[in-house]
Amino acid sequence: MVRQSLINEAADFIRQGGLVAFPTETVYGLGADALNARAVAAVYALKERPAFDPLIVHISDPAMMQLYSTEKDERLELLARHFWPGPLTLVVKRNKVIPDIVSSGLDSVGMRMPANDIALRLIDAANTPLAAPSANKFGKLSPTRAEHVRKQFPELRYILDGGGTRIGIESTVVTLDEEGFIIIRPGAITTAQLEKILPPSSNKIIDKIGSVSPGMMKSHYSPDKHLYILGESQIPADTTKAALLSMTNQNPTNYKIVEVLSATADPDEIAVNLFGALHRLEEAEVDFIVAEKIEESGLGIAIMDRIRKAAWRHQYT
Repeated sequence: MVRQSLINEAADFIRQGGLVAFPTETVYGLGADALNARAVAAVYALKERPAFDPLIVHISDPAMMQLYSTEKDERLELLARHFWPGPLTLVVKRNKVIPDIVSSGLDSVGMRMPANDIALRLIDAANTPLAAPSANKFGKLSPTRAEHVRKQFPELRYILDGGGTRIGIESTVVTLDEEGFIIIRPGAITTAQLEKILPPSSNKIIDKIGSVSPGMMKSHYSPDKHLYILGESQIPADTTKAALLSMTNQNPTNYKIVEVLSATADPDEIAVNLFGALHRLEEAEVDFIVAEKIEESGLGIAIMDRIRKAAWRHQYT
């Protein structure tokens, strides 16, 4: 448990324009005062993040969405009631209180209320919404533990250590049209869960770099080592110096290291363990990493999205 006095110190630092890393239920975030354009610019600079990739604004109460949005849509409030606090980001029309830099100049911004007590206490203590992408260098592996943040950002004054994150992959990002919801980025909230609340739109998932959501580039979440996907990649013949990222521990063991994400192919367990395993293998003495696939339904869609983006840079560039 992070003591309140430390959270208050970190919140004061945020009010002064500083950056603080903090846990959410999905991954660790790198937070700045979302109303301070200079502080938000520092997030982009530290992450080496391109200016066209917008940030998600984190709030501590659903009512805050109305403070920073011009959109009045009962469906947004309905989704918020069902899934907040939780791993769902809603794309809404922003008002001008949110600086252009947060949304990469777009008239919309993603907002969510994280389901993590430390995150909520930090936002409340800072008395401001937090613009908070994942606390990693742009395109690199997402952090699910405080040590993953320290590895990439040892210079940070405040890294609030909440242990391992509960879900392990980023939030689902959703926008609405006249028909219903559109999933822009798959995540921990599945299509089936959303369909219980609202109908889906017939429009396809947006596939345009930096359009309205982070995490939409083809290459993202990448380890430094080459990552191949069984059944999709041309894998080097000799795997004796390679690592296997296994969903079930069912494949041959002619690998130097085998990381078993779930002995039963449980998608929730795989999601929690995915980035932690990739961080370990990134530092292990192996030549490359091979990832098994998981059935692409429910949470498996988001898991395979992360694995393919992690592999893309090594296979297609």
